[in-house]
Amino acid sequence: MAMPQNSTRENGFCFTQPLDFSCPSPRPGEAARPLGAVGGRDGCSTPLSNGLTSSGAPSPSDSCAQPLCTPTPAEEETPLQEGIKYVSDEGEELACGWGGFTPGCLQPCNTSKGVLFFLCVASFLQGMTVNGFINTVITSIERRFDLRSYQSGLIASSYDIAACVCLTFVSYFGGNGHKPRWLGWGVLVMGLGSLLFALPHFTTGRYEVRSAAQVGVCGGNQSLPCSQAASSLSGYRFVFMLGQFLHGMGATPLYTLGVTYLDENVKTNYSPVYIAVFYTAAILGPAAGYLVGGMFLNIYTEIGREIDIAPENTLWVGAWWIGFLGAGAASLLISIPILGYPQRLPGSQRYIVMRVSEAHQLKDGSHKKASDPDFGKTVKDLPRSVLLLLKNPTFIFLCLAGATEATLIAGMSTFGPKFLESQFSLSASEAATFFGYLVVPAGGGGTFLGGFLVNKFKLRCSGIIKLCLLCTVSSLLAIFIFFIHCPNMPMAGVTQMYNGSALPGGHLNLTAACNSQCGCLQENYSPVCGTDDIMYYSPCHAGCRKVSENLRNGKKVYHECSCVDKSLLPGPGTAEAGKCTSSCDKKPLLLCFMFVVILFTFLSSIPALTATLRCVSDRQRSFALGIQWIVVRTLGGIPGPIAFGSMIDKSCLLWQDQCGEQGSCYVYQNSAMSRYTLVAGLVYKVLGTTFFVVACLLYKPPAPESAPGSSDASENGTSDLQEHKPSLPAEEDL
Repeated sequence: MAMPQNSTRENGFCFTQPLDFSCPSPRPGEAARPLGAVGGRDGCSTPLSNGLTSSGAPSPSDSCAQPLCTPTPAEEETPLQEGIKYVSDEGEELACGWGGFTPGCLQPCNTSKGVLFFLCVASFLQGMTVNGFINTVITSIERRFDLRSYQSGLIASSYDIAACVCLTFVSYFGGNGHKPRWLGWGVLVMGLGSLLFALPHFTTGRYEVRSAAQVGVCGGNQSLPCSQAASSLSGYRFVFMLGQFLHGMGATPLYTLGVTYLDENVKTNYSPVYIAVFYTAAILGPAAGYLVGGMFLNIYTEIGREIDIAPENTLWVGAWWIGFLGAGAASLLISIPILGYPQRLPGSQRYIVMRVSEAHQLKDGSHKKASDPDFGKTVKDLPRSVLLLLKNPTFIFLCLAGATEATLIAGMSTFGPKFLESQFSLSASEAATFFGYLVVPAGGGGTFLGGFLVNKFKLRCSGIIKLCLLCTVSSLLAIFIFFIHCPNMPMAGVTQMYNGSALPGGHLNLTAACNSQCGCLQENYSPVCGTDDIMYYSPCHAGCRKVSENLRNGKKVYHECSCVDKSLLPGPGTAEAGKCTSSCDKKPLLLCFMFVVILFTFLSSIPALTATLRCVSDRQRSFALGIQWIVVRTLGGIPGPIAFGSMIDKSCLLWQDQCGEQGSCYVYQNSAMSRYTLVAGLVYKVLGTTFFVVACLLYKPPAPESAPGSSDASENGTSDLQEHKPSLPAEEDL
């Protein structure tokens, strides 16, 4: 019997003629036609690509492994969309739900767009928590729990350590398992990590501010004794490290299994766009984390308790824990719908059948082993899977190129705000805001645009690598902008003498006749800008004796400053809290070219990821992403900030003095900072360019005659059941 036509099926696939599922008896001398064969115009069966045959069963999964049953007359009157039980070729239900609970109201979400939405929310929460909240509140946590910088560094590194530990296990077994369950449990673990991170706020006593009136002015300096014992609160760093470890464990499936799950359930040409949207959400997350986290830090950590200090005070601790509570609760909620998705979406089997393999061809032909359906299901195949990837030079050099780009991204995201703060004499919050204005449009726009270009021009693997190479060369040229720098604002005792002359031998000299009687301490760094447009180390070092109760432009005003030049204005010198405003005319040019560098760096990210997915066998995609993430984190993400930090620290003029021990850097020499940033950027960009060139030259695509079936017709929405076409002009390599 003939099934009724359905001309408007999901994903734009149309059946323009009835599909006959009857199995007539073969004529004498003719073999029986396979049940899964597709009737062509001449009545002959047309096998689809890579040895699979397509069934015309009404199931969107196009199963060909189950016997077809003839419906009864009662069933014949039932509309096609009602009462359908989606079953895969392994007999697994493809409905959205949890176990036997599959309500019909959830099925409209059982699409690739539905999965994309929930995965975008999950990646947004991950980016907001790990790359937003953590970086925003780390200073407050150090102050609240008496942590040193290296201890907070261990807290931040715990995320990458957990990811590296879990990546091989998750990507190998999760790649061959039920991906949505791995993803859902991962997001749930990530939520538990956020709640655990906020726990120390509720298990410690109230935060008591050790305030002292008139601290910082001449004659009023007070300081805690250096011999004070370390606080027992520093033990909470292990709780923070465990919370970060759970963050790393939970996020591991998100960027390996999540990417491959999207790639497997959409058309090949649409995959880069879906992945670009997914990664764009992950980039917007940190921007939201900075904004929301900064807003929470303006609220005192002990909510409801009145305090007589302002957020500008160095003793202030904001409500750092609120963001983690909200992100943790949201992660627990979003994990529930992700856990309900089937192993494969309805209709995805047609994309697998139509997929054209672009895997790199090994000379010994061992890449064909990965096409075995039983390959990768046991731990015995793990060494062979690793060996197949190591023998793929295109994959190896794409991993190395990704590591160089990750080094730049990690280094710039960590020290980009510090670069702007030093070059343009901005406050930390102003620098973070400027950097956010650069990263959100450049990073987010570049990520989405990269996926759009791959889809727009229907690039094959070789063309995608060439696009990555073009982006890397463009950013390499733009990075020469770091030859330009803004001059340092004059700072008494640091960049010049108090009388305006140069410092002898470049040594610091914070003491002068005008402040020698003030007893100023170097531990109290709180820069002020005098009316003579010169910065001073602190109000005390400027010789200021009084603080005005009235604010000027939201800043404290100090009076009777003996070191401030009084010749410009009549009366005693005054100074405002904060740095002097820079009048550097190179600021627009620097910001413009930094935008270009960030744009082209992120523009190559999704094409490079797509090339990685294309150059390996289908069954190795999740595992390949896991191995790539290990390489990227080990060679790029973890050492990147260390390498950039070491380079930038060489340009430091003024170090923090913590009771005789060197702390962080207060003031950098702008010319040296630009020079070292240029050197680091050039080294990694040249390496990235080299790796992309080698990957392109060594890539060996499948021979045209051995490539599986064509997907040209279905990509244009005409039909997904067409005969094999040997060549696709629209998808030729660039």
